[in-house]
Amino acid sequence: MDEERVNTEEQSENEVNLQRPNYRGDIIRIIRSNASPKAMSYKLSDYHENDIAEVLPDLTPAERRKLYIVMDMGVLADIFEYLDEDQASAYLSEMDIKKAAAILSGMESDTAVDVLREIEKERRALLIELMDEDSRKDLRLVASFDDDEIGSRMSMNYIVIRENLTIKQAMSSLIEQASENDNISTLFVVDETGSFYGAVDLKELIIARQGTELESLIVTSYPYVYGYESIDDCIEKLKDYSEDSIPVLDNSNHLLGVITSQSIIEVVDDEMGEDYARLAGLTAEEDLKEPLKDSLKKRLPWLLTLLVLGMLVSTVVGAFENVVSQLTLIMAFQSLILDMAGNVGTQSLAVTIRVLMDESLSGKQKIGLVLKEVRIGLCNGLLLGSLSFGIVGLYIMMLKGHTAGFSFLVSGCIGASLLVAMIFSSAVGTLIPLFFKKINVDPAVASGPLITTINDLVAVIAYYGLSWLLLIQTFRLAG
Repeated sequence: MDEERVNTEEQSENEVNLQRPNYRGDIIRIIRSNASPKAMSYKLSDYHENDIAEVLPDLTPAERRKLYIVMDMGVLADIFEYLDEDQASAYLSEMDIKKAAAILSGMESDTAVDVLREIEKERRALLIELMDEDSRKDLRLVASFDDDEIGSRMSMNYIVIRENLTIKQAMSSLIEQASENDNISTLFVVDETGSFYGAVDLKELIIARQGTELESLIVTSYPYVYGYESIDDCIEKLKDYSEDSIPVLDNSNHLLGVITSQSIIEVVDDEMGEDYARLAGLTAEEDLKEPLKDSLKKRLPWLLTLLVLGMLVSTVVGAFENVVSQLTLIMAFQSLILDMAGNVGTQSLAVTIRVLMDESLSGKQKIGLVLKEVRIGLCNGLLLGSLSFGIVGLYIMMLKGHTAGFSFLVSGCIGASLLVAMIFSSAVGTLIPLFFKKINVDPAVASGPLITTINDLVAVIAYYGLSWLLLIQTFRLAG
């Protein structure tokens, strides 16, 4: 049986390895071998550029320089596309400046702009000067857009044809441009003024008969965005389409570039990372290499605000000091109320932030959202409050040695407090982001930590207020 189990484990491990191949060792061995440059280049051509990019950190500077000499410039440019900006800038500094400029010229314009931003000013200016004229023009265009505008993410790798061509002329134009641009799955069409007219699928063009009118292949309802539009505004539009690339237009509806599917994925990933950071009360994402001072700048403003609000919560708790002194047992269950209120508020916040991404949301729909979340809080509060009544009552009676009457009066107060806190927390978790959206403040930035603190305040007031009213004033349970 043991032998059979070992064989099964080895088989499973082999299946995992087959599913996720790791070429790192093979690529490193090829680079470190004594093979001739031509043989080495030929062997490395069997591997994807991303696989080669992943091994660069494992190589010595001398081994990387060897790779730079052996590989074709176009392939090197593709390899650098898969590197982080800081990695790419560091590796470019290891090579001859003319070769570095040639690699930048072969990269996508938006990626090259990001890499250049990581390079010191003097070397950056020299690299740009050594790049070819077309690449410099593309760089200037992409760099003219702000980081939060969709134009800063566009690529110049696309095919464009005129709308009045024949099928044969369109194919000839495609072949001519394909030597410089390999993003050929979709051909973008412009009219005689250069304005965007539509798009043609490559497959449709290939199978079209000689006498077919190009006009019949053009999709004039093809999606597009404007370069000045913010990434936040475009992101939902981009996600709704499964196109390989979406055109970017200027204010005159002329074609500037395209947003590729890879860029769309990166944009969505970046925005999700930013939203996650904002929900945590940060102004932007942090990375492992970020300086301490920059990290502090992102965290301190909200932490100082929350410190003030936290002191307010402590002040409220202090106002109920007389209640705690008369019935110290209730202190043990404070965290139960606070935690559940915080969890409910966070859930409502997550739902509201997601819904608010729909800019067409009407006032009636927003009111409906608030009422729905309050109803959910009420139902959850009734269920969890009832469970708390029974479980906490038995706990106090059996483990704390109190009478059944005392135990279930206290647990009843806890259940009622939980109900009230969860109802209010659901409302707060929905109303606060709606309010910030109304005053044009990003709800993801301002809502998260603020809701947690406000819910703590609501829960404390509900819990100790009901304890004072029910347990001390009504039932006279003070010890």
